[in-house]
Amino acid sequence: MNLLLPLKFTWNPISGLDLGFLTIHFYSLMFVVAFSLGFYLMKKMFERENVPVEKLDSLFIYAVVSILVGARLGHVFFYQTELLWQDPLSVILPFRFVPEFEFTGFRGLASHGAAIATIFGLWLYNKKVLHKSVLWILDRVVITCASGAIFVRIGNFLNSEMVGKITDSAIGMQFVQDEISERRAVALTSIKNPKEAYQALTDNPQFAEIISAIPYRYPGQLMEAFGYVFVFLILFGLYWKTNSRNKPGLLFGLFLLLLMTVRLIVENFKREQVEGREDWIFDLNTGQVLSIPFILIGLYFVITALVKKPVTAE
Repeated sequence: MNLLLPLKFTWNPISGLDLGFLTIHFYSLMFVVAFSLGFYLMKKMFERENVPVEKLDSLFIYAVVSILVGARLGHVFFYQTELLWQDPLSVILPFRFVPEFEFTGFRGLASHGAAIATIFGLWLYNKKVLHKSVLWILDRVVITCASGAIFVRIGNFLNSEMVGKITDSAIGMQFVQDEISERRAVALTSIKNPKEAYQALTDNPQFAEIISAIPYRYPGQLMEAFGYVFVFLILFGLYWKTNSRNKPGLLFGLFLLLLMTVRLIVENFKREQVEGREDWIFDLNTGQVLSIPFILIGLYFVITALVKKPVTAE
């Protein structure tokens, strides 16, 4: 008897808080929470190490721009390269122009692209503003990145994005908004408002057969977020409770090693973001292949930091 069976349920959330004149989307709200918490954590670290807090404003700008631009370009280059010639404007704008004009928002964001761009952005920030070693800022920013990654994945869950593979396990979930497009929901219910149409699908018994046909999938976003909680706690604890912050590259290396290992494992349960790229190299999907170099780089920095003598705390 499977005692966890009651955990299986249908996921069909509202997209945000409707204030009448404005709708605050939960996905966007999670980004705000991630950046706000990151700013708070960095402020505490700057204060602890006597770094002028005024330099945080520039860091915030460098980080936000790097993460968003890198995540978007990373998705295009790693997962949807065809957009560059099929619909190039959609790469930099939150609209789709082919086959028809539609507001889509920036739905395609890749964490690997964000990681690459953030490293470059922090290098530039250090050179222009902070004037310390690059590893000094990387060792501290990764703590905020780990916390932010948790909320981004929760945002993906609230947005019914990055769902898992089909499963009959106890943790399977029916993602209504992933399986049924807005256009189909409107057509099925004859309700023009997509939000109300989705709600009608699960509230009205006449659509029970359609909902029951939706397969159960792993909640890949929550599984990944759960793993990132431990990554954050490990980095946070090492920074505040040990002298790890005085070993250049240790926290940065651990971040890459732990975060990408979580990604490598969870990808086994997630549906490939772009069809046709499943198990394309040694039975690994795109996300796993991209994670391996980061793991190796992280391992290098961890080993290098451990064999060197700690630097004197500033």
